[in-house]
Amino acid sequence: MYQSHWGLQSRPFDSRPEANFYYPSESHQAALLKMHYAIETRRSVAVLCGEPGLGKSMLLDTVFSQLPEFLAPTVRVVYPAMPPDQLLRYIARQIAPQEGSDTFGGIGNSIETIERFLRHNVSDSQHAVIAIDEAHLLENCGSLEPLRLLLNLATELAESETAMTLVLSGSPILLSHLARHTALEDRVAVRCVLDRFTGQETAAYIQHRIATAGWNKPSMFDDEAISLIQELTLGVPRRINRLCDLALMVAYAQDKSRIDAFTIENANAELTSRSAAA
Repeated sequence: MYQSHWGLQSRPFDSRPEANFYYPSESHQAALLKMHYAIETRRSVAVLCGEPGLGKSMLLDTVFSQLPEFLAPTVRVVYPAMPPDQLLRYIARQIAPQEGSDTFGGIGNSIETIERFLRHNVSDSQHAVIAIDEAHLLENCGSLEPLRLLLNLATELAESETAMTLVLSGSPILLSHLARHTALEDRVAVRCVLDRFTGQETAAYIQHRIATAGWNKPSMFDDEAISLIQELTLGVPRRINRLCDLALMVAYAQDKSRIDAFTIENANAELTSRSAAA
């Protein structure tokens, strides 16, 4: 709605934008490089942790978009809160969608399907990647041990390292869960923990987003607005996105050509009132 007012080609603060909107903060870029290392060298497990809103999903989207062709297929599990048999059945269906539906009955059938597919995949010089979002939920569902056993199978099928890389992404408590499963933790090649943005990173993040969306003029947000955004959001990208997106709308409605601290205050008041009403 406000794009034409600002001369933008897209909304810069969409929650799930294209990969080119990725901003390489220090901790995010370190995690990106570690993820590439673990996957491209065919390690068993990579762990990505961070509090909600720090951009774990976008970082994984970015990693997947940059992987070479031999790293395939890539499977994403975004809802892991299911019993182990259902989780393995879901993975089997995603990794081998060409298999008939009658092969996905119980755990045994799922394992056979996954094993058969990985064997063919390895013979084709391919390497599968399975990423599980919200992986901290796996402990309550009793799924960490079945996943370890699945990794044992993948290791036996590969001539070197493993036939698949498991990426576990979740809140920091995931590290505590893994510590109680030492046999699985021993397979972890990299542990990546995302941090909140510093004030300087928040400013650079906002500028990167609006520039990627088509802004090519002097700064859209003045310095006081940036400082207030950092104060209100504490450097959490998801909060920055929500506040800045609404600020663009508020400034558009007021026919402003720049966003100041007063605009940010108005947008924040609107978000606060929404939360209170909910």
